Amino acid sequence: MEQKTKVKAEEYKQEIVITREFDLPVELLFKAYSDPELLEQWMETKVLKMENKRYGSYEFETTRNGQVVFRANGTIHEFVPGQKIIRTFEMENTPFPVQLEFLYFEKLSEETSMLTMHMIFKSDTFRDQLMQLPFAKGINWAHNRLEEIIKGPKSYKS
Repeated sequence: MEQKTKVKAEEYKQEIVITREFDLPVELLFKAYSDPELLEQWMETKVLKMENKRYGSYEFETTRNGQVVFRANGTIHEFVPGQKIIRTFEMENTPFPVQLEFLYFEKLSEETSMLTMHMIFKSDTFRDQLMQLPFAKGINWAHNRLEEIIKGPKSYKS
């Protein structure tokens, strides 16, 4: 089955560009990335903190069987509702240094939208290490889940 989320990592560059078209209005796609309750559902992680504003910060934590398996945090540098989020992203207790992420939300039609994520790493070595993990498969799974949850029986409003 083809992955709807496209992950492009050009050799010798320290960046990844991720694109995905969603069968969702842009307002709902943006809400999925900015509303703590909704984000917890599709990412299957706990949002410990989310300050959606310029120089706000956020923290995520994922646990399995009572043990923390993943923590991430960052600073939001720009937050324009329905359009973009620019933030740092740091995975705690990993060899990966902080990265810079540009998330752009684009309206394609009244019912469809596009997400473009541009991630910049300290080096192409760190970028390559991330690409060796099941990163592309994981983000595709998460985006599929995002779309299913928003379109599901609870039916979110923008």
